[in-house]
Amino acid sequence: MNMVAGRLYGVGLGPGDPELVTVKAARLIGQADVIAYHSARHGRSIARSIALPYMREGQAEELLKYPLTTETTDHPGGYQGALDDFYAECADRLAAHLDAGRDVVVLCEGDPLFYGSYMHMHKRLAHRYETEVVPGVTSVAGAAAVLGRPLVEHEETLTVLPGTLPAEVITEKLRNADSVAVLKLGRTFEKVRDALAEAGRLDEAWYVERATTASQRIERLKDVDPAGVPYFSLALLPSGSRRDEPREPQGESTWEGVAVVGLGPAGEQWLTPEARQVLAEATDLVGYGPYVDRVPRRPGQLRHRTDNRVEAERAAHALSLAGEGRRVAVVSSGDPGVFAMASAVLEAAEDFPGVPVRIVPGLTAAHAVASRAGAPLGHDYCVISLSDLLKPWEVVADRLRAAAKVDLVLAIYNPASRSRTWQVGAARDLLLEHRDAGTPVVIGRDVGGPQETITVTTLGELDPAQVDMRCLLIIGSSTTRATDGGTVYTPRRYPA
Repeated sequence: MNMVAGRLYGVGLGPGDPELVTVKAARLIGQADVIAYHSARHGRSIARSIALPYMREGQAEELLKYPLTTETTDHPGGYQGALDDFYAECADRLAAHLDAGRDVVVLCEGDPLFYGSYMHMHKRLAHRYETEVVPGVTSVAGAAAVLGRPLVEHEETLTVLPGTLPAEVITEKLRNADSVAVLKLGRTFEKVRDALAEAGRLDEAWYVERATTASQRIERLKDVDPAGVPYFSLALLPSGSRRDEPREPQGESTWEGVAVVGLGPAGEQWLTPEARQVLAEATDLVGYGPYVDRVPRRPGQLRHRTDNRVEAERAAHALSLAGEGRRVAVVSSGDPGVFAMASAVLEAAEDFPGVPVRIVPGLTAAHAVASRAGAPLGHDYCVISLSDLLKPWEVVADRLRAAAKVDLVLAIYNPASRSRTWQVGAARDLLLEHRDAGTPVVIGRDVGGPQETITVTTLGELDPAQVDMRCLLIIGSSTTRATDGGTVYTPRRYPA
């Protein structure tokens, strides 16, 4: 007669207090033939200590002792190879019980599928045996409860990070998150603390150790001594952490309607104090998705992300929201009045009488690129977009010729895109009809961003393949000079 295989249970025990074990978990622990649990090499199991009040005499126990935690290993597969072999061996041990018809409960602190040790058994056995996972109270929920602060509310989002991530990744994610929990502190504590400081959020952070147990500890994270931080601790930035932050500058809001805000070319370092205040006071943000994403999240503030080619609809939506009494910030990269949303909003505003519109300037891409190269815009210059989506190429070409004839420096926006690949070469050939091939050219790409590059070349050697949608070009005049050190400038005096 074929024996019926046992059933596998992954049972969450909650954050540490045995009274937070669910009724279902307690029942299954008491009924199980085999109780399995993980431990470090010392053999002591926190999971077993939580479950002990619900265990009964005579149950078989399987101690799944990790061969290593943070130590080095001579295993040919390295650290991960050693763990993979350990998980496979543990799965074989549990499978022997299941094949013999015995039900197996695998204990797991917190929730089994939330950074839980059980998941490694689940992945290896759940497809072979009847399996049930019993959720448990997570450490994050336990920490929020003992801290007495809500995790998230309204439209906030919760970000959960393992402290084992690289420091720069933690810092970047902290900058724009609402509520945050950082798990797996222990040896990572100092790195996490430094990341919080770098992101400007250290003063908001709470430290919670062994939440819900008799030895729990709660402190401001900045006051914690790294020497005594265990693995079972976390950093928590609860709901509303940013509401009490001082805003630059502080004070009562003095505007209503729609504000069209320039974010600068990239990053918070380019943002003006006026723009910061308007963004902080807005009830709604409207804009092209990647630009909206550059604005730090604030609790209760609604974000309306749109595609890049719906300027008119975006403007009308913003004005409609403002007509309902909301303060709406329409965000643009660079300056909103330079090939951006200011004109689109003002045009649409003719259909929304009574809705005030203000323009909040920002640093332009042209000025940012020029500053990186030197001072190529030091004399008269003009600004032209190579895009022919909203005007015919013939108009673009006529304006290029006119600017070249009167010897103006040119700042060229929108030189190329995925669908516009030939315009840079055509513009170069038009300009060479009136400019020397040795005229200095600056290619600024992703200025202010992580992939910033500044390339100095000449008009004759300008390669269109070097230019993409994230670039801005500056074409010098007859007086523009490029030094041997790569600095480009246009003298303020023009030859008689």
